Amino acid sequence: MPFTLDPDKGGEYPSWLYEYAADATGGVRGFDAVTADDIAQFHEQGYLIVRDAFTQAEVAAALDGLVDLIDGKNPEFRDLQFENAAAAKLDQLTAEEKQDAIRKLFYMASYDNRLWSLTKHSKLMSVLKRMIGSDELKMFQDMALLKPPRIGREKPWHQDMAYFNLPLETTVVGVWIALDEATADNGCMMVIPGSHKKGAQIHFRRRDWQICDTDVARGVALSVPLKPGSCLLFHGLIHHGTPANRTDQRRRALQYHYCSAHVEEMPTAYRLEHFGSEGKDVEC
Repeated sequence: MPFTLDPDKGGEYPSWLYEYAADATGGVRGFDAVTADDIAQFHEQGYLIVRDAFTQAEVAAALDGLVDLIDGKNPEFRDLQFENAAAAKLDQLTAEEKQDAIRKLFYMASYDNRLWSLTKHSKLMSVLKRMIGSDELKMFQDMALLKPPRIGREKPWHQDMAYFNLPLETTVVGVWIALDEATADNGCMMVIPGSHKKGAQIHFRRRDWQICDTDVARGVALSVPLKPGSCLLFHGLIHHGTPANRTDQRRRALQYHYCSAHVEEMPTAYRLEHFGSEGKDVEC
């Protein structure tokens, strides 16, 4: 199967960069429990945790779908990216070792019915329509983010809108679904509550396409540890990142992005004007 290596080098980062004030608490248990107050909290804080959003059977099916794509069982799927740290031994990996050398799969959901079904999950769609304020949605990005044991690099602090050619006023919701237990040690999501209200932040091409380390608000970040099947719904402008995985544990997750189906794309120049001129060819 054709593959690529991570185009960004990653690298060492300051030890204080992912210090956090606390674990995020609260949230709701299941999509059915999301109230108008929870939707209001999402717009105020920029995120909402939904615990036990998906069944363990759905999680197991999604993992099986990912493994099948990695193993090449659908030869039409090609968007597979390895960690740079695994580059020297790619031709020596066993099938099992290959699972722990991959950084991400992208635009993969349409190649496996198990993954595709989660993108159209009826209860998820109901909540997203209320958050976005539209009865017609489109999913415009899907990825699996694997952050493999010991070599999974960080994803520096950033805003997802810095990757999307969409009007700044667009309500974009990311859906981050834990397939393994995600912890602060193995690279769970970290967020800065309310930071989406600050609008576009200039990004730079350093270890990745990122907010400058010294521009990251310190002392207010929350870590978002999640059990398998739980998910984080987060605003496209919230400042967030994930530290490197230096543990022996897998931290696999799915990520889907949605907005109103009526939103039209903007020229790349518009995005660069708001988020920084170094971001012409970046990928999430």
